Amino acid sequence: MTTNTLSRRRFLKVSAQAGGGLFIAAHLPGCSFGGALPIDLADDGFVPNAFLQLTTTNDVIFYCPADEMGQGIRTGLATLVGEELDVHPETMRVVSAGSHEDYNNPEYEMQLTGGSNAIRAFHEPLRQIGADTRALLLNAASLDLGIPAGQLTTENGMIIAGERRYPYGEFLGTASTLPLPEATPLKTRAQFKFIGSQFPRIDAEEKTTGEAVFGIDIDIPDMVSAVVVRAPVAGSRLISFNPERALGVSGVVDVIAISSGVAVVADSYWQANRAARLVEIEWQSTPLGSVSSATMRADLAAAIENDDQATTDREGDPENAFSESSQRHSAIFFTPLLAHAPMEPLNATLRLKNGVADLWTGVQAIGSAQGLIERITGYPREQIHVHNQYLGGGFGRRATLTHIVEVAEIALAVEKPVQLVWSREDDLQNGLYRPASLMKLHAALDHTGRITGWQARRAGGNLTPDYMRNSLPALMPNLPEFIFEGMTAATDYMLKRWTIDGSSVEGLHETYDLPNREISHVTVDHGLPLTFWRSVGHSYTSFAVESMMDELAEAASLDPVSFRLRQLENKPRMAAVIAKAGDLMNTMSVPEGHNLGLAAHSSFSTDVAQIAEVSVAENKIRVHKVTCVVDCGMAVNPDIIKSQLEGSVMFALTATLHGQIDLERGAVVQSNFHDYPILRMDEAPAVEVVIMPSDAGPTGIGEPGVPPLAPAVANAVYRATGQRLRELPLQLA
Repeated sequence: MTTNTLSRRRFLKVSAQAGGGLFIAAHLPGCSFGGALPIDLADDGFVPNAFLQLTTTNDVIFYCPADEMGQGIRTGLATLVGEELDVHPETMRVVSAGSHEDYNNPEYEMQLTGGSNAIRAFHEPLRQIGADTRALLLNAASLDLGIPAGQLTTENGMIIAGERRYPYGEFLGTASTLPLPEATPLKTRAQFKFIGSQFPRIDAEEKTTGEAVFGIDIDIPDMVSAVVVRAPVAGSRLISFNPERALGVSGVVDVIAISSGVAVVADSYWQANRAARLVEIEWQSTPLGSVSSATMRADLAAAIENDDQATTDREGDPENAFSESSQRHSAIFFTPLLAHAPMEPLNATLRLKNGVADLWTGVQAIGSAQGLIERITGYPREQIHVHNQYLGGGFGRRATLTHIVEVAEIALAVEKPVQLVWSREDDLQNGLYRPASLMKLHAALDHTGRITGWQARRAGGNLTPDYMRNSLPALMPNLPEFIFEGMTAATDYMLKRWTIDGSSVEGLHETYDLPNREISHVTVDHGLPLTFWRSVGHSYTSFAVESMMDELAEAASLDPVSFRLRQLENKPRMAAVIAKAGDLMNTMSVPEGHNLGLAAHSSFSTDVAQIAEVSVAENKIRVHKVTCVVDCGMAVNPDIIKSQLEGSVMFALTATLHGQIDLERGAVVQSNFHDYPILRMDEAPAVEVVIMPSDAGPTGIGEPGVPPLAPAVANAVYRATGQRLRELPLQLA
C-alpha cells in the first residue's frame, strides 16, 4: 500500500501549534505562553527586543534561544546578531534564554534545540534583530548629536561621527523612547566582518578553566540528593517495595514510590546510591521480558520479507525497470540498538518554595521542562523558572525529559530542594535508544552504470509514538492523562497500519537521482522505548545505501566516485562534494597495507563526503585518517564547522567499531563504558575538513558528519580484506 510520511519536523510543528490537531480537529493549548520576558533587567539596562540587553557601560548581553551542548551554538548565533549589530561576539555576554514564545525555533514553532537547524532557522531572524537594533541606536545618536543618521557609522559597539567615537551605551536613554525600526536592510556578504571569520568559541575559556557550570554542578542550600530505582525491563510497573534496609543507611531521608519506580532521598548522592541497592522491589512482568537480541533480530528478518509493508515513497515504474534490466543486485544490512551515552548523565535540581519553582538543569527543550513542572506541581507558569545550564552532550537524549518528571514528583513528596542524578548505569539500562534496523535494498543497473530501479525496505521500530508519549504532557500540561494515552495509541496504530514515521526511512533515497524507486517500511515494535539519536534515521540508512553504492559500482566496473557521479546529474551540490573528494583521493599517498573507502550522504540540508584510510591487522580494524568534504552553505564560523565534523567522526566511529546494546529477557545487558565503550584516544584518527565555498544560506552541521562514516570504513575494509561487512558494529570473520 502507498501512504504518506510523517516527518519529524512536521510532527513537532503541528503538535506545537495544535497540541495534537494532527489527529483531532480541535485547537488545544500549545507551548506558547507569552507573558513577561525572562530577562533580569540591569539598573541601567535597555531591552529593545527579546534577544538583547544593552547597558550604559556598553555591555551587550545576548539571550541565546538555542541550548549549548557542545555544538558551539552560542558562538554561532551570537555571530549572526553581532554581525548586523556591529559588535564582536567575543565582547558579548551570552546567556541561555529563558522560556518564552519569542525564543521559539522558527521551524518547529516551539523551544527545541535539535535537528541541526538552529543556525539555519535563526539565521535571518537574528541578523534582522541585530540590524534593526543598530538602526535604532543610529537614530538615537542622530538626535542626541544633531547629525543626520546617514553621516554616522558604527564599529564594534561604537557610533562613529567623523573623528569622534561614542559607545552605544551613551544613547540608550533616547533609544528607549524611539520605535524599533523594522526590515532594516542586511549587510551583503562583502560587508561581513565576523560571519565567515575564524575565532575561538566564546565559551572556550570557561570550559577550559572549569568555570563553566553544567546542571550536575548545581549546589543550593538545604539540598538533598535522589536516586531512582527503575524497572530492569522497560514498561514494567511497580507492584510493591520494602524500604526498611534502605532507611537504615546513614543519611537517608526518605524512600518513596514515584511514577517511574522508587526514589531514595538522602543527604548526599553516594548515600542515596548505596541505599537504592537495598530496596526490595517487585515488578510487574511485560511482553518485553521475553525478548532477547536474538529474537529481536529474528523478528526483523521475518518482517523484512513480509508483504504487508507500507510504501512511503514511489516514483516512476520500478517493476518495469527491474524487468528490463539484466543486472540486478540485492543486499541486506543490519544496525543494532544504540544508547546516547552523553558524558554528563541526566540530572535536575528543583526547589519549590513560597509558591515559586526554580529548576536547574540542562535540556534541549526548556519550555517543555517548564510545562512538566506546571503539570506535576500545579504551580502557575509565571512562577516556574528554568535555569538552563550547559549540557554535557545531548545527541537527542536530553530532548526526552523523564528526569524532570521524576525530580518534580520527588520534590513534592519531600518538601526540600532535590537534586536528582542518573548514574551511567541508569542511563544505559533505563534510557531511550536508537532502534535496531534491518534494511533490504534491491537495485537495477543499465549498461552505462546508471541505477534504473531502486527498492528499499526497512523493518524496525518507530520514534514518534515514544516522542509523543514524553512530549505531549509538557506541551499541554493542563490536559488529562487519558487524552495523551488516546493520542499516543492512535499515533502508534497509524504508524503501524497506514502512515510512516519519516524518521524511520529518511536517507533511503534522497542523496541520489533514483527515477524509478519504491521505499517501504514495516513496523516491528517490541516495547523498548526509542528516541532520536544523532542524525536520526540517517545514522543507519546511510550505512545501507552507501555500502550498496560501492557494491553497485563494482558490479558496473566503475570506480566509486565515477559511479556516484553518474547518479547525481540533478544534484549539483552533492556532485561537487563527491568530485572534490575524488580529487583528494587521487592525490593521497597511503602507506602499504592502508586502503581508502568513500561514502557520501545528504542530511539536514547538508552534503558530506568522507574518505576513510583504514588498515586491518589480525582481524582488527584501524582507522588512521578521515577526510571530510562538506557543503553546509554559508560558513558562519569555519572553526566550529571543523570541530563539529571532527566530533561527528569520533562519535560515529564509536558506533561503527563498538556500538551495540543487547537485550536479555527484555533487560539491557550493557551498563557502563567497560561493556559499552567509547572511542579511546589511541583509536582516534586524524581528521581533515574541507569546506566547500557556497553562496547558499547556512544549513545544518551538528549531525550530517555522522552518517557517512560507517559505510566509508566498511568500504575501505572491503578493499583491504575482500569481505563485505553488512552489519554494525563492524566485525571481521
